[in-house]
Amino acid sequence: MSYEPPEGFLPYLAAWEEKIGAFIDPGGGEASPPVPKPEASPLPPLRGTVARPGQNHDGLSAPQRPGLPEKAAALIRDMPFAVKDNIAVKDFSLSCGSKLLAGFRSPYTATAVLALQAAGAEVIGKTNLDEFGMGSSTDNSGIKQTNNPWDTSRVPGGSSGGSAAAVAAGIVPFALGSDTGGSVRQPAAFCGVVGLKPTYGAVSRYGLVAYASSLEGIGILADTAARTRAVFAAIRGRDPLDDTSRDPPAGAPPLYAPEKNPGPDSRSGPYPAGETGGKTPGTIAGFTIGVLSPEAVAQAVAQAAAAGPAGETASLEIAAQAAELEAEVRRGFELAKERFASMGCTLVDVEIPRLKYGVPAYYTIAAAEASANLARFDGVRYGRRPQWAENPDELIDKTREEGFGREVKLRILLGTFVLRSGFQDRYYLRAQRIRAGIRSDFETLLGTDHGEGPGYGKTSGHGKVPGGGQDRNPGDPAQDRASGSGKVDAILLPVFPSRAFGRGPSSLSAFAQKAADLYTCCANLAGLPAISFPASLEGGLPVGVQLLGRAFSEAKLLDLVEAYEGAYPFPHPEGYRTFWKPRTG
Repeated sequence: MSYEPPEGFLPYLAAWEEKIGAFIDPGGGEASPPVPKPEASPLPPLRGTVARPGQNHDGLSAPQRPGLPEKAAALIRDMPFAVKDNIAVKDFSLSCGSKLLAGFRSPYTATAVLALQAAGAEVIGKTNLDEFGMGSSTDNSGIKQTNNPWDTSRVPGGSSGGSAAAVAAGIVPFALGSDTGGSVRQPAAFCGVVGLKPTYGAVSRYGLVAYASSLEGIGILADTAARTRAVFAAIRGRDPLDDTSRDPPAGAPPLYAPEKNPGPDSRSGPYPAGETGGKTPGTIAGFTIGVLSPEAVAQAVAQAAAAGPAGETASLEIAAQAAELEAEVRRGFELAKERFASMGCTLVDVEIPRLKYGVPAYYTIAAAEASANLARFDGVRYGRRPQWAENPDELIDKTREEGFGREVKLRILLGTFVLRSGFQDRYYLRAQRIRAGIRSDFETLLGTDHGEGPGYGKTSGHGKVPGGGQDRNPGDPAQDRASGSGKVDAILLPVFPSRAFGRGPSSLSAFAQKAADLYTCCANLAGLPAISFPASLEGGLPVGVQLLGRAFSEAKLLDLVEAYEGAYPFPHPEGYRTFWKPRTG
């Protein structure tokens, strides 16, 4: 394909980019200063074939995926998209938002990007992020500042803030980000777009610069739930270049329904007609949604804080306060509950007993893995290096001192500490036990992730449940629950305790931002899918909520969000224009 911007788009892009600063590398555009050209890259040109769209630098193509239905393909074909600058795209920047890698150009392309290129989409730029994905505001970027399109005095969220801002402003219809503890869902909530964190392993991580390998994955930010579904369908599946990736189990809810006259582009699963899926409020009637009470969670955190060591009282009190919802977020959350109930969903209260320990467990594990993954950035193989060093040790010390930001240094030190001999049992292994407990809590409510086990229901032949004799309707919530141990189809919970926060003295402290990850990091610890979406507009800013489901239940989550969007269309910031309508083949 040859990307041709619509009439009026380039001035629109330039005006928005000047206000929000979403892009690190605009791909040759004039929206912001480009990074150094490939000839200035620290890496020499690589040997091998010249990459074409859909191939990496060795000429390897993206793994073959089943064809998309035409209405789904139309949401991707000939569409521009942006990619977070910690995901590889050949000949584009791969700075990870760090001074250490500023100017570095990627020699290859990530599998997820290749899949979208093969579907006819085109990368138009790399977006800003918190350095190496470490942060909740994108203000930890070592490259530039990114602003929220709704209010440029506020942050866009993080760490995928550039991707979320670009989608919210209408510059691109969708973008890729990465989610380690909420880094897709939280900026999606702050900017008023849809943010999907898939099941761990559902999307290949090949080409994603590693931060915390057992927690992170490539996620999607998009303007509509239908487009999110189409992009996810294009990029999911096993990749031989990533041993953690896998295809969905046979019993997982399908993304698209069989077409009456299936052709080479058909794909099984419930396919909704139209760009927003053609959903009506009645189509999700019968779903059971578990509601996690924010007040109960905040109270549990406060009780844990009160029982903590005396010398840590102040920080524990901050953590307890950070779990309490802002009044506007509470209104948006209650409104989402009311709307789902009005659309025929059954809402039940649920508890996640070990959720109160999620943040310390998450940061212990993430920091430990980061300290190992970031050891490669030593100034020897790639990245900026000091002009002079006495010996290799000094070279590494100076490289990291000059190249890493404060937050990255903090997490490396923390990770090194919790992995020290004598401290692993006290911190790291205890965090892993908490992680296993949180996953067990979710499985009790949602069921397990195996097609042949509880939760999905084991199928054989044409929709029959072995031993049951009855016809099975794929994706039917009542039959899914009856066939396994899941008590609910999804869990509704807040994304972040506040709306997009500002900068300056009144801003959230770095510690409070970490403590506020309470509602998002649990999905990463359990490896489960979660999706955030705008529930309402409060005080001129979007309020996002999220739905969390069992592993490989993205279809159900998308069904719920598409129905919500169909009944209550998502808002857009002032000055937003729609350029990206579906394009038929």
